[in-house]
Amino acid sequence: MKTIIKKIDANKIDMRFILEAGSILKKGGLVAFPTETVYGLGANALDEEAAKKTYAAKGRPSDNPLIVHIADVQALEEIAVNIPAEVEDLAEHFWPGPLTLILEKSPVVPYGTTGGLDTVAVRMPSNLVARELILASGGYVSAPSANISGRPSPTTAEHVRQDLEGKIPMILDGGSVEIGLESTILDMTVSPPMILRPGAITLDMLEEVIGDVSVDQTILGNESDVPPKAPGMKYRHYAPKAKLVIVEGNIREETLAIRQLAYEAAREGRKIGIIASGETVDFYTHGLVKNIGSRENEKTIAKNLYAILREFDEEEVDEIYSESFSRRGMGRAIMNRLEKAAGHLRISAAAVVKRQRFHRIVFVSQSDTCRGPMAAELLRQKELKQEYVIDSRGMVVLFPEPANQKAEAVMKSVQLTLEKHTAHALSETEIGEDILILTFEKKQKEKIIAEYGNPENVYTLYEFIGEEAEFESPYGKPLQAYGECLEKISESIEKLTEELNSFTE
Repeated sequence: MKTIIKKIDANKIDMRFILEAGSILKKGGLVAFPTETVYGLGANALDEEAAKKTYAAKGRPSDNPLIVHIADVQALEEIAVNIPAEVEDLAEHFWPGPLTLILEKSPVVPYGTTGGLDTVAVRMPSNLVARELILASGGYVSAPSANISGRPSPTTAEHVRQDLEGKIPMILDGGSVEIGLESTILDMTVSPPMILRPGAITLDMLEEVIGDVSVDQTILGNESDVPPKAPGMKYRHYAPKAKLVIVEGNIREETLAIRQLAYEAAREGRKIGIIASGETVDFYTHGLVKNIGSRENEKTIAKNLYAILREFDEEEVDEIYSESFSRRGMGRAIMNRLEKAAGHLRISAAAVVKRQRFHRIVFVSQSDTCRGPMAAELLRQKELKQEYVIDSRGMVVLFPEPANQKAEAVMKSVQLTLEKHTAHALSETEIGEDILILTFEKKQKEKIIAEYGNPENVYTLYEFIGEEAEFESPYGKPLQAYGECLEKISESIEKLTEELNSFTE
């Protein structure tokens, strides 16, 4: 079967394409089309055989209900019975839009469409192309997401083509979708009404209109053996080809844990994908890092989620680590999709972080222009079994000056440079239980302990590697003294590397 792709502009709809697509649906065929949520795989909702074609094209279990899309509220009366009074208020506030209602079905709706249930899922999309297609095809279009079952939902026509080319006759290409996550599903056959799938219409929004609304407790739980009442409830959905793991904790724990896991993977030669937020993306140093959007604007995260999962498939990563997100508002829908995509595989960020004694190493010298930056740069070149943020600081730094010229000269003699270094003073932000502070002189260590209330993990460099000595400052001495200082620091960094690597044994 050849799949025809027709580009269509919602602002200037070419009705020839709509009528052609509508004719395919009337004849029992399938057409993929854009909605505001994701692309849908359309079929005649009142045709049992068309429903079978939908399940076959997607490889979808036949007990997974299809959502019937309508273009006007009056059409509801044909396919649903015993409609609760609250539906009118919900339709007035949220239709057309990303809200699906589960109602008792009328006899005209075949069980093939409802997955064998006596209920029908119905929504009215706001996308103008979708609504014109619904009208052109007879008013009732069943449409699950237009992808192979279990894969990330399509948010562009290209995503649809990748999954369904050769399996369906037509794709209407309306560009990128607006929301990026499937509709909220609200079961109106129970009291109080129950959210079976979270989406852009949130719990708070619904309760403002109809009062109490409950939430199905399996939304963020494991799979169930109960027949699914709504799409996305029972089976693994939205999944990339690679294993996806959600790393849960506070933001600091998550970024540290993912950074640590990505570093370990890089050392083992595994290709890792990282789902980061705009607030944390620059923190990661290994892996293929993608910015999913801002935590301050969860709509950006929702819009990008499926596209990013598909990008990781194209880039053939071995494993994906994702930060977790708020479970409030739109975040509930985001986490629901992530949980499904991961097969509910998640790990504790705190547990990963605890496996590493230190996450940051700070070398402290007097002015942060010579010994400290030399030691930091030397350690960065070493093959460390765990990743550390490596910095240097000074006890007295009056202004941000560059590295000492003689220090730079001797570093160049070993093919290294300090040209990007700027001196910074030690501050309270460098004091922490997972930060190792290494001074070059005992008096510097004593001063830090006195000023910061006897903090843990403050040692002289020689003390930490089990030696008794001190590093003299070469400041004001000939270049030869700087070279000798570099040699001593290099020897100490070799032993420091061994000591740090021993923590993993």
